[in-house]
Amino acid sequence: MRGGRGVAFSRDALKCPLRVGVLWNDVMLHLYRAVSAGGGRHSRLSTAYGRRISVRFSSSGMTLDSISRAAVDRIIRVDHAGEYGANRIYAGQMAVLGRTSVGPVIQKMWDQEKDHLKKFNELLVAFRVRPTILMPFWNVAGFALGAGTALLGKEGAMACTVAVEESIAHHYNNQIRTLMEKEPEKYTELLQVIKKFRDEELEHHDIGLEHDAQLAPAYTVLKSLIQAGCSMAIYLSERF
Repeated sequence: MRGGRGVAFSRDALKCPLRVGVLWNDVMLHLYRAVSAGGGRHSRLSTAYGRRISVRFSSSGMTLDSISRAAVDRIIRVDHAGEYGANRIYAGQMAVLGRTSVGPVIQKMWDQEKDHLKKFNELLVAFRVRPTILMPFWNVAGFALGAGTALLGKEGAMACTVAVEESIAHHYNNQIRTLMEKEPEKYTELLQVIKKFRDEELEHHDIGLEHDAQLAPAYTVLKSLIQAGCSMAIYLSERF
């Protein structure tokens, strides 16, 4: 099924509310790019401190020009914290299940999370964003969550993956909507980064389901508890 020029919808994707949100964001981003294609690559916007910023990332050549400092600080801080926490979760899972049959699957997802964290480390430096003061806590809590759920077996680890990645993808969707409601042509590069990482988190979510996450003990309760913790972590990391 096709939802507009260049945007393809699958029937299976439309059955999942989270996927529908993803598709809607992609459609809106595609439409806006089509409308603003002739507007030039660079745009200007004063920062919250009355200054203009222009940053080029040496690793990718990506340029973000003159975007809202307050909005970028908030987004980069919480996303960096989230990717750091995800890395610690996978580290905990690998400590318990690394030598089992599911070890390579976890390692592959962890490798992608390392790439995500690397990018947000670069963004922290480029925009001089202060990381959350809760990093030491997320270090311990993330590893404990990963190892603890892995002790329930492969299913427990995958249930944790499903819960966390679904929460992160939902959070990224909210950020995409927020940026597009402001002035999306000025956030194109950042939107591309968030969208790419969002899609990879959804892949991890699906991998978890494919590896029997729903067979974990008290799956529904476990998932709800983990996602409640994720919501609290997002709230605190955005503000502190």
